[in-house]
Amino acid sequence: MNISDFDFALPEALIAQHPPEIRGSSRLLAALPDTPLADRNFADITDYIAAGDVLVFNNTKVMKARLFGQKASGGKIEALIERVLDNHTALAHIRSSKSPKPGTELIFENALRAVMTERAGELFCLRFEGTQTVYELLEQYGKLPLPPYIERAADGSDDSRYQTVYAKHQGAVAAPTAGLHFTDELLTALRAKGVQTAEVTLHVGAGTFQPVRVENIAEHKMHSEWFDIPSETVAAIQAAQARGSKIWAVGTTSMRALESAAQTGSLKAGQGDTDIFITPGYRFKVIDRLITNFHLPKSTLLMLVSAFSGMEHIRNVYRHAIEQQYRFFSYGDAMILGRKETE
Repeated sequence: MNISDFDFALPEALIAQHPPEIRGSSRLLAALPDTPLADRNFADITDYIAAGDVLVFNNTKVMKARLFGQKASGGKIEALIERVLDNHTALAHIRSSKSPKPGTELIFENALRAVMTERAGELFCLRFEGTQTVYELLEQYGKLPLPPYIERAADGSDDSRYQTVYAKHQGAVAAPTAGLHFTDELLTALRAKGVQTAEVTLHVGAGTFQPVRVENIAEHKMHSEWFDIPSETVAAIQAAQARGSKIWAVGTTSMRALESAAQTGSLKAGQGDTDIFITPGYRFKVIDRLITNFHLPKSTLLMLVSAFSGMEHIRNVYRHAIEQQYRFFSYGDAMILGRKETE
């Protein structure tokens, strides 16, 4: 398949630049198999999830990963921390007029010192000085990294609104945005209905925004992200499958983590790195339903939902969403999709 198969015209006005005024007040497009498209509110999602179903959330937490500063020798520099390796070392994307060479000293926010020790492909390994951990330094000096299509700087409200209410484990550069719609009240209502909740961790990397630059999508190389599947999540999913209940992924990151952990045919607990690239023709092993936002044209995430629900169905869903002026991308509205049965 070619990249043009996943292109569509998106009016710029539909790209959400801010979250809704109240968390959870977004719209919801129900686009399940063999049912008409339904325009709902996100709180109505309780109508679609049955008692005994399992909702799987990605509990990653967004780091304040963006740092601004200069080289000790002069010259502005911007770093986006991609992955924390240990208490004092991290891999980062670097933007500057000239890439720093190994041994270059960097000064961020006029207070934070680091040395670029080596290259790791397109990334730069930074060693931070002092006794504080990288996470502590980022919390003190870093800026929240909003997606590139949000054309404004992060402000104080983004510190809470660009995190899910259940975020636990720092390590992401971008939020698992389908989860941004959930409130504590909605989670309580779902559990009261008998819906089970489970968690995975997948630290979303900056590569999630990387454009596909090849014409033939089979030639695209996915970025790698770290994930962890707890044994209790595996047990909850297997029990639900045994009784005929449905497994819901809250977001494409939860789906990618679970499908990565089931590549041998059965879901296994554990942690590791995944560069799974899900495109039409992929046979899903775990997920029955997906809650997700609306994705970029030509993006790997649009390919993923096309694989899950069928290309023609997704074209119809996106055509409807644009006609009805749904809000797109990270701070936008949501939809629910079902797995297309293999013919």
